[in-house]
Amino acid sequence: MDILVATGHLAEQTVRDSAGSKADVLVVDTDVAAFITPRRLLNALRTQDITKKYDIIFIPGLVSSNFSSVEKELGCKVYLGTKHAYDLGFMISFLGKVDFSSTIPACELLLDVRRDMALKTIQKIENAVVPLMSLGDLKLGGGSRMKVMAEIVDATGMDPTTLTEKIRSFARKGADIIDLGASLNATPEDVEQAIRTAREVSTVPISIDTLEDSLIKKAVDIGVDIVLSLNSSNIGMIGTEIARSGAAAVVIPDTGEGVDSLIRNIKAAKDVGITRIIADPVLDPIGHGIARSIVRYQVFHEEFPRIPIFFGVGNVTELIDADSIGVNAALCGIATDVGASILFTPEFSYKTQGSINELKTASEMMVLSKERDSSPKDLGIDLLVLKEKRRRLDTIIPENAVTAREADMWRIDPAGCIRIGIVPDVNSGTGGVIVADHKKASIVGETANSILDTLIEMELVSTVGHAGYLGRELKKAELALKYNRSYAQDDDF
Repeated sequence: MDILVATGHLAEQTVRDSAGSKADVLVVDTDVAAFITPRRLLNALRTQDITKKYDIIFIPGLVSSNFSSVEKELGCKVYLGTKHAYDLGFMISFLGKVDFSSTIPACELLLDVRRDMALKTIQKIENAVVPLMSLGDLKLGGGSRMKVMAEIVDATGMDPTTLTEKIRSFARKGADIIDLGASLNATPEDVEQAIRTAREVSTVPISIDTLEDSLIKKAVDIGVDIVLSLNSSNIGMIGTEIARSGAAAVVIPDTGEGVDSLIRNIKAAKDVGITRIIADPVLDPIGHGIARSIVRYQVFHEEFPRIPIFFGVGNVTELIDADSIGVNAALCGIATDVGASILFTPEFSYKTQGSINELKTASEMMVLSKERDSSPKDLGIDLLVLKEKRRRLDTIIPENAVTAREADMWRIDPAGCIRIGIVPDVNSGTGGVIVADHKKASIVGETANSILDTLIEMELVSTVGHAGYLGRELKKAELALKYNRSYAQDDDF
């Protein structure tokens, strides 16, 4: 198949480097590739005396003209390529596998294609796995994706409406298991209400998080799926009832002890008849022995490879002032190496909001990485949010550039002032709406563009300076929603 890629003068070398020998390159008479038009494309073909018949011509992904007339004249297809030249090589590798478009840039098409291919591979692997343990339809271990257990802190102290909203929010974010945290003053009745509420609004497995034997007894009586946690302090008092109920139990070492204690407690749990055991060697926070605890995990997994392992990611993310995305991804990789089956997070503090989805995505990345015997990169899914894999082309400072300066004074818009705020979507953890309040109307929308266009259309903005200011502030508000940040008008973002 003969391929031609059209570009402008500025991007020529990048296009040639990216396309390599996979396609011919046509440089159209324009500096900026996005300004290529049907007339300019045809003129370039004629003036450069190119008579070769091509099957496909790719034009830059940002071009907006209609090239159907070119298709008729040349007898070939004209498709939108990628927005950025460095993605061309990747795009060309999908020829024959993807239906390219004359209206949607190839990079946008391939983003969905790569993701769909990745997710289908993950599901195929999951379907084929023989797990170490199953909780209904949920598989644990055996090569299945690590499952995310999300704790609702103080679930027993919440009223049913608040708890319902929290459970639904966690489920939407991707939690595979909902863990109900019991407060220090919780009663068995509180535990029963919390579990019954969870059962009414969610079909995922439910766990109870407490060491109190009376609370565990109530939980297993009404059919909880997992008990957190058992050690020598409560196995003797409640172990037999857990065994009789068939619930799974997370067994931990005694306070301050290591693998030997964990092994003793697992043996004690088995002696009273508990067969569905999940081991938690306990992940310690950074600064409190995290390296030793990772060694504990490794040692235990090597000795007991058939026991599912619980990995408390939240012990680290909640106790470090760093963005949770990278921390979760790195810990997820370590968890894979030590054979973890469950990734635990409370998503409690503001800095760890989004951890459920981050761990879910990271766990999917690790499945693909292991399947391809590669590092967790170039998988079709990723956790890149603020940083990027490839940098776009930078510009240069022209010789006659004018140094920018701020105006000495601000002039009030005769059309009136506008107050900007945001209303985050608390259920999903990302997104929401921007609110722009004017004395004549309140405009609500999800993007800066839509709100600014509406304000101008309604003649609520009458000066260029005010429009520029609003554009800046509205974009800050949009970014705050996208990255789950707070927003205050006129504050730095």
